[in-house]
Amino acid sequence: MAGAATWTTVSYGQKPSMPVIGYLCPESPKLFASRLDAFHQGLGEAGFVEGRNVKIDFQWANGQYSRLPALAAELAARPVDVIVAPGGAPVALAAKATGTTKPIVFEMGGDPVQLRVVDSLSRPGGNITGVSSLSVDVSPKRLELMRDLLPAATSLGIVANPTSPTAESQLQKLRAAAETLRVQLQILNASKEDEFESMFAAVAKDGPSGLVFTSDPYFAFRSARLAALAMKYQIPAITQTRDFPVAGGLMSYGGDFMQSHRRAGVYAGRILLGEKPSDLPVQLVTKVELVVNLNAAKLLSHPFSAAVIAGADEVIE
Repeated sequence: MAGAATWTTVSYGQKPSMPVIGYLCPESPKLFASRLDAFHQGLGEAGFVEGRNVKIDFQWANGQYSRLPALAAELAARPVDVIVAPGGAPVALAAKATGTTKPIVFEMGGDPVQLRVVDSLSRPGGNITGVSSLSVDVSPKRLELMRDLLPAATSLGIVANPTSPTAESQLQKLRAAAETLRVQLQILNASKEDEFESMFAAVAKDGPSGLVFTSDPYFAFRSARLAALAMKYQIPAITQTRDFPVAGGLMSYGGDFMQSHRRAGVYAGRILLGEKPSDLPVQLVTKVELVVNLNAAKLLSHPFSAAVIAGADEVIE
């Protein structure tokens, strides 16, 4: 489905005339538009079109992740047939914590077993299943790509969101990778958008040669801001999502979010058709993509090697 979504209002207290999906989102409709389009595509593959034979009841956190538990509880109390919790581990954990018996479909970049969202990938158990990509697992590859770009660097910065449930596991893997790559790491914490500029300014003044962002939905949905700051302060940086180089940043390496959201739509449709979450194994989106921006590399005076360009899934000129 192309274009903007239709925001459907559910009349509470009345039995809906068609099935209802409760959609819990950590961001705003504008920032989530491309992901929502992919979800609609998957839903359509299962035979459902919003407004025709299914309604969607939205709850938007608008970037205030602390609101997710309350929004999830409110959504669980409404007459919805399935709850969709896309956009990362915080959303999935908030939906599960409601204790609802309604089916839940999550979409995240972390390991749902390690985070105790499901019992196992093949047999998720209970009323929850979903889709997981490799964005969290490939954080060390981002460090490797930055090290290749800056072979003379003795120190690289790792930007982590301390409020993220996957931050510590990513940092452990990054520290191990740094030993192999023989580079020192400087850990920088940021969990609010108003902290971004001061962080970039500090790095530009007397900091590491480049920045590697851990996988985190809060960072992913602020790619345009991060790209602008990286170029303003002339700092090579890499994030998990293609949104970053598309917005003018240097490069990204991470899971294919369009595919993971599409598959979440398929699963939501299958559950509406009568399948049980416990019978649907957690799907792994194994595709990862490298996107590079040649113009950003030129402006930063750090051109990519021919091998990196040849291996990129997309080259932005």
